[in-house]
Amino acid sequence: MTMKAIQQYAFGGPDVLRYEDAPVPALRAGEVLVRVHAVGLNPPDWYLRDGYKTLPPEWRPEVSFPLILGTDISGVIAAVADDVTDFSVGEAVYSMVRFPEGAAGESRAYAQYVSVPASQVARKPARLDHLHAAAAPMSLLTAWQFMIASADDVQNPLQPAPHQPVALTGKTVLINGAAGGVGHFAVQLAKWQGAQVIAVASGAHETFLRELGADRFIDYTKTAAWDVVSEIDLVIDAPGGPDAGRFLPTLRHGGALFPIFPLGFSAMDEAARRGVTVSTTQVRSSGAQLAELAGLFDRGVLQVAIDSVYPLADARQAHERAARGHIRGKIVLSVP
Repeated sequence: MTMKAIQQYAFGGPDVLRYEDAPVPALRAGEVLVRVHAVGLNPPDWYLRDGYKTLPPEWRPEVSFPLILGTDISGVIAAVADDVTDFSVGEAVYSMVRFPEGAAGESRAYAQYVSVPASQVARKPARLDHLHAAAAPMSLLTAWQFMIASADDVQNPLQPAPHQPVALTGKTVLINGAAGGVGHFAVQLAKWQGAQVIAVASGAHETFLRELGADRFIDYTKTAAWDVVSEIDLVIDAPGGPDAGRFLPTLRHGGALFPIFPLGFSAMDEAARRGVTVSTTQVRSSGAQLAELAGLFDRGVLQVAIDSVYPLADARQAHERAARGHIRGKIVLSVP
């Protein structure tokens, strides 16, 4: 039995993505088979597509071709393994599939069917259609696990100590990259927890972010945040990377900086001098957390923004859109 999927046979740019027939995945013990209705795009998709060039060579996983990208899905259960009792055929579900353990291509979400460990599946929020549900998992779980609760007690691969979220009630939180996938969820979670929120993004996103709850907005194209704010309790730097240290002067002694993408950060000595905690973690699949978050969607606490939608066959164009940047919310593939 075959399905339509996006496959690639070599690393490279968006042009390596091919829409073609592929085998429907076999169902194994502990899994459900999902008929996919929509797929959410995330940065690890293009990192894997081009061979994880941003990672040190020793961190790059072994990859087998043909490769199917993707982790975030929303769809309907088409089959369940004999030992799965929590889900039934016909239920609408969403998931972040096999991440990070499937980072070498085992998640295989750019397809009409995906097999998923039942522990990583949750029932789709009733208030969201499949497009919006597929846009949520990785970005929302990232914000949740950084800010609210970690996924499990697995050793943090990015630092010796476990990542510890900080209490947000009554605190001032600055979110850089606030209009993007992780950022726009971070704004909402911080506000839900009772924080004062400063959102940093380009000026085109001001109205959008104020509607999500931002108390103050800084247009980074006109003003450097570190020149106009100080005594911040927590900075969530969604882009992260080598430049995250720029935000250290904005933090009070005892404050915290959470770079979502930590690679290249080299200002630990300065952070120590300033009495600032720098911490990061690896987002992990969790059906239990997605079930909890579904409740927040259904109660109207959270909403998800979609930047653009492309048919599965146009995954190449979706990746080209991602490469242009300045994304508001998430890019989504609709699956026929």
